Amino acid sequence: MNTHDDRVRAIVAAHPELRLEPPQTTTGPLTSGAPVYRAAKEACLQLGFIEVDAECLGNAWQAMTERKDRFDAADWPSDPVDFGMRPWPRADAFAPCPMRLGLYAVLPDAAWTLRMARAGVPTLQLRFKSTDAAAIAREVRAAVTAVRGTGALLFVNDHWQAAIAAGAYGVHLGQEDMRAADLAAIRAAGLRLGLSSHGYAEMLRADRHSPSYIAMGAVYPTQLKEMPTAPQGPARLAAYARLMRHVPQVAIGGIDEARLPRVAASGVGSVAVVRAIVAAKEPEAAARRMMAIIEATGQHRPAS
Repeated sequence: MNTHDDRVRAIVAAHPELRLEPPQTTTGPLTSGAPVYRAAKEACLQLGFIEVDAECLGNAWQAMTERKDRFDAADWPSDPVDFGMRPWPRADAFAPCPMRLGLYAVLPDAAWTLRMARAGVPTLQLRFKSTDAAAIAREVRAAVTAVRGTGALLFVNDHWQAAIAAGAYGVHLGQEDMRAADLAAIRAAGLRLGLSSHGYAEMLRADRHSPSYIAMGAVYPTQLKEMPTAPQGPARLAAYARLMRHVPQVAIGGIDEARLPRVAASGVGSVAVVRAIVAAKEPEAAARRMMAIIEATGQHRPAS
């Protein structure tokens, strides 16, 4: 298997479960003349990876081939060293959280936070949408109070200043938010940090900040927000989980009770749900069923 086209065809044929339609452009800028890099990048574009992710994979495949001194089309890159990631432990890491955060409920307000904390959901996120600083501060304080004594771990989406002031367990930020937030202040306050990602390039960007966990998605289509990439599917999620095994992982995006078993079996330690709880006829019962599914696949409730 010495020609460029042979390598491309072999990689594409070996990983059909990772294919998303339609394929991306099969040209794209090339940053190296290394033969495995070139073939792997083209193959990943044909599999539907966006250009920046295909670039990451091309470089990783070249590094893996050099490290192992052989090319194997079936051997998808999953070693952090091939992606240039720093080893753990890290001196600049954010405060740790459990590797397995279990069911992770994303909730619109403090009242929902109280309700799900009392229902025994182990990990919660307050995603309160407002531009009113006083209202944000009140809602975050109320949510922090709501989980006190329940054992639930509360992350606050976006509003990191209010989270620090209220003494929340952690903060969750998107890719754009993490550029604007004062990450040093969050770390100094001892809060945990979760970061969103939507593919290899964003996972690597998030990992450089040594967060407490990395969220990966969207796994399935979601109507809650416009996503920067197509739904990734459970097969890609499993590949992401193998690469990011050194840090807690949260799967998110379009996950409901029916899809939960396959997502939980991917190797992630936590599954985030939104509508599967807040739109359920009996939210507490839905939460109990989903927690049981996660436990049945080897996931566990974090220690309080």
